[in-house]
Amino acid sequence: MKGLTVASRGAIKVGELEKRSESLLQLWKKKQCTLTRESLLLADGDGKGCRCKELSFDTIRKLECVERKGARVYFTIVTTDWREIDFRCEDASSWNAAITLALVAFKNERAVREFHARKPVKRWRGWAA
Repeated sequence: MKGLTVASRGAIKVGELEKRSESLLQLWKKKQCTLTRESLLLADGDGKGCRCKELSFDTIRKLECVERKGARVYFTIVTTDWREIDFRCEDASSWNAAITLALVAFKNERAVREFHARKPVKRWRGWAA
């Protein structure tokens, strides 16, 4: 993966989010983010550096704890291994809604694919079979 410009072609939303660090001080760090149909890509600062992480929707269980304080929205992404990642954004940016809708669409598509893979195909043979 080479930065956000590669993934921006299939981007649903591009912009800035703040992620709470996992260090002792738990500082908020700005990330340039790209939301695609399959994942959320996070890059440090201006997004031009090569330090980019991908949060695949396969590894995300849910988005929860949406809370509004002043002009910001705080929310938590819970991963499949129960790790919690805290984010905040400007209220008008609606990142939490965009991520939730993309996650629901991804999970629905996967459920339909799994259903069709399990279900045997029945062919109609007509009355005179």
